[in-house]
Amino acid sequence: MRKCSPKILWALFIVFFKAGTFTFAGGLAMLPIIERDLVEKYRLIKKEEFLEYATLSQTLPGVIAANCACFVGRYVAGTPGMLAACLGATISAFILMLAATIAVQYIPQNGPVMGAMSCIRAASSALILSAAFKACACNAIRCASSKAAVIFSVNPIICLSFSAITISF
Repeated sequence: MRKCSPKILWALFIVFFKAGTFTFAGGLAMLPIIERDLVEKYRLIKKEEFLEYATLSQTLPGVIAANCACFVGRYVAGTPGMLAACLGATISAFILMLAATIAVQYIPQNGPVMGAMSCIRAASSALILSAAFKACACNAIRCASSKAAVIFSVNPIICLSFSAITISF
């Protein structure tokens, strides 16, 4: 755990706020963006540690982004870091959902709006698949001797790949 400075707290808040604001499809889609910023840009945590916390946050009940924010924030800056990261991960979703609830009455349900939603769905699938590939690669390297570990690591990627395919009649 590092010293809890306002600069580190602000960095944690901004990283998780940015991921929560500009990614769609939930926590799995956020993980590559969070990893890039925390590991490469700010160098607050090592890649192996981040992947360990990201994996752990997926196994616990609740929102993946909030779980990851709590684990990483606490590791980096203690309880204040946990609170800053969790607030950053959740506040944008709260504000955007509040605005969407109000605005849904005024948005047309056809034409360009539906086209934009299709594009967002495709981008979300790509981000989720990217997170699954990274988790699979990390687990496969760690557990290369175990065939079962490799099979169970690849299985979610196959499920995610086919879940993004839609058939319209």
